[in-house]
Amino acid sequence: MNYLKATPVQEMAIPVILAGKDLIASAQTGTGKTAAYLIPLLDKISHTDHDHTSTLILVPTRELAKQIDEQVEGFGYFVQANSIAIYGGGKGDDWDKQRKALETGADIIIATPGRLIAHMQLGYVKFDKIDYLVLDEADKMLDMGFSDDIMNIVEKIPVKRQTLLFSATMPNKIREFSKKLLTEPEEIRLAVSKPAAGIDQQFYLAFDNQKLPLLAHLIKNSTKPVQSMVLFTSRKSEVNSIVRALSKLGYDSRGISSDLEQDDREVVLRDFKNKVFPILVATDVLSRGIDIDNLTHVVNYDIPRDAEDYVHRIGRTARAATTGTAITFISDQDQNRIVNIEKLIEREVDKQSITEELGMGKSPVFDPKRFSGLRGKGGSRGSGGSGRSGRDGGGRGDGGRGNGSRGDGRHSDGKRGDSPRGDNRGQRRDGQTAPAPVERLPSTEAKNGSLETPVNGASETLAQVRPAVDGQLSDKPKRRKKRRRGPKGEVPGDAASQPKQQADSVPVSDEK
Repeated sequence: MNYLKATPVQEMAIPVILAGKDLIASAQTGTGKTAAYLIPLLDKISHTDHDHTSTLILVPTRELAKQIDEQVEGFGYFVQANSIAIYGGGKGDDWDKQRKALETGADIIIATPGRLIAHMQLGYVKFDKIDYLVLDEADKMLDMGFSDDIMNIVEKIPVKRQTLLFSATMPNKIREFSKKLLTEPEEIRLAVSKPAAGIDQQFYLAFDNQKLPLLAHLIKNSTKPVQSMVLFTSRKSEVNSIVRALSKLGYDSRGISSDLEQDDREVVLRDFKNKVFPILVATDVLSRGIDIDNLTHVVNYDIPRDAEDYVHRIGRTARAATTGTAITFISDQDQNRIVNIEKLIEREVDKQSITEELGMGKSPVFDPKRFSGLRGKGGSRGSGGSGRSGRDGGGRGDGGRGNGSRGDGRHSDGKRGDSPRGDNRGQRRDGQTAPAPVERLPSTEAKNGSLETPVNGASETLAQVRPAVDGQLSDKPKRRKKRRRGPKGEVPGDAASQPKQQADSVPVSDEK
């Protein structure tokens, strides 16, 4: 496994777990926390009978469940421990495979709460002998609306158990939630690591409809060739729109969100790791727990809700003393989040405006005080994923229960999905007229898998592509209400002469 030295979280957590104590630990992604609990638990399992399921690990996403399952296979090779990954979003026969595996049993079950609840309701899941409960990425599970599901699962397992809770952040809601599950826990809290010195952090002030042309300009003029870029957007509805727009400009990219079937997601991730294409557009499903690093570029198309998530995202570049570029677009309503990020990284980053020469219009003015009363603490998360402020509109992101989706990320019709946010994308807030055309991008072939300029013979200018892009990102127009005509001879507006009638209600679609 190529482990030579224990990481700080492993040094502190392993003795506590071996001693049988409950544990609450704050450690960010990439610190080795998975091994910090798997290694001592596998040691404990190796000294017991294998006739029942002894360990339950709850995680927020199917990618993380699959990744931990693979690590159990590696760590547990010499102790002959086996595991099952239970998650939604796969093909139809995946349910039957999971059911048979649960009926047969395994030493360790790794599961997303929503899918596990669905199996438990059918009566063949037996958790009466669970000895160890692990909650990995607990903060993200609460943000996705899994709080009730977790408590329902906990009610079905023995009270006498060892419980381990790991979280990248430690807000008050996690502390309150942990009191329901843990007994006199030991606490480990590691400070969030600052971004590596080799990361060139670039902040750009841009309205939503300026982001795509600005991105194309930055890719074209990047001093470091774009060999491997991940672009994070907060809404799955934007993923395909961004991919199509980049393709029109000649940039080879693919998208990944919870809409993709599991097999398709694995193909996209594998091809990206193998440098088949250079740009991956993703939702927050890739923000934590996914083994993708050594990137040349990270783009925060939308700013993450938590400052710690910003550090997690850009930390995927400039690994092992290399250098990398982290680009962040700051729209008007995200300015308070930037203040929180700068407090965390203990550094103020220059905010660059769009120059007039680019023909994209003026940038927003950076003045976070204007929005201090609108978003509270910069768009902080509500307890258990509900009550989010600001443009999130109360919806629970990436598989929560907002807007008709189930706890493990499936909509009521059985499909997975991220909850859409409530802002109106693609609308001009500055009142400017349509941007003037910018220069034509030349067409050249990519060299060695990098993108220095557009490929595939792209010849459109940014101004030609922009109308299509804006149309893809904007909301559907609301239908106008029909005016009701009164009977012949009535004077419009004369209430006395009009018969009393019930007003028709014309539905207005809020779907994106």
